[in-house]
Amino acid sequence: MIKRNLLIAAGTLLCLAPVAHAESVPPLPCAPNAEYTRLSGVLPRVAARIANREPVTIVAIGSSSTAGVGASKIDHNYPTQLEKRLNARFPNVVFHVINRGMSGAVDSQMLARFEEDVQAASPDLVLWQVGTNALLNSDGITKEGDVMRSGLRRMRAIGVDVVLIDPQYAPKVLKDPDAEPMVELIRVIAREEGVPVFRRWAQMKDWKEGRHIPFEMFLSPDLFHMNDWSYGCWAEALSTAISSAATPSSTQFAGQPVFRP
Repeated sequence: MIKRNLLIAAGTLLCLAPVAHAESVPPLPCAPNAEYTRLSGVLPRVAARIANREPVTIVAIGSSSTAGVGASKIDHNYPTQLEKRLNARFPNVVFHVINRGMSGAVDSQMLARFEEDVQAASPDLVLWQVGTNALLNSDGITKEGDVMRSGLRRMRAIGVDVVLIDPQYAPKVLKDPDAEPMVELIRVIAREEGVPVFRRWAQMKDWKEGRHIPFEMFLSPDLFHMNDWSYGCWAEALSTAISSAATPSSTQFAGQPVFRP
């Protein structure tokens, strides 16, 4: 176990090292569109923990953009930034975000580590970044849909809240004709299974198409992975979304799905 974790950490650091100049990217205001700081459902387990001022454990599973490849420092990944923002939002609650991202992993590989990486942590919330590597590996979207459904049902069985996170809007992803269908498939599965989606794809598309920010400003030099600025903005928007979904008004989510064990 210790040897495996050291190898994963070392590999992640090696991936991060070549892009240490990412800090030189001129700062821009995140100014997230309110549409992308809301989830389509509530997070009842997280809400209960916050209401009782109990610690909240979050596990982030995914591939390289969860691990933080493209960031100038390992603690600039989105899970670390998210933890800081949630603790600032809720000073009376301790949030702990565990990063279980593994570069190159597809969704089936993430589920193969479910007991070790997710269940063993006894999380209250799982953030599952899905779909990207299936596109890059040409695995198609039908098989990936079956994996997502299976994973969500396993998470339901241990009673956790879940948020799906769709792919990044980047040139290497856009080249795949299945990219938009994958984003739509994730949305459909989330609706069917009663889980919210954090719409990373739409948020990043808005940066490029709505705010006219060049890809080079929010992606690392490989034009695929995110950089310090975009990881920070992702964490900011997601912290707002989690906060709203875990402390909803009486009418905010009327009729919206709730993921229940």
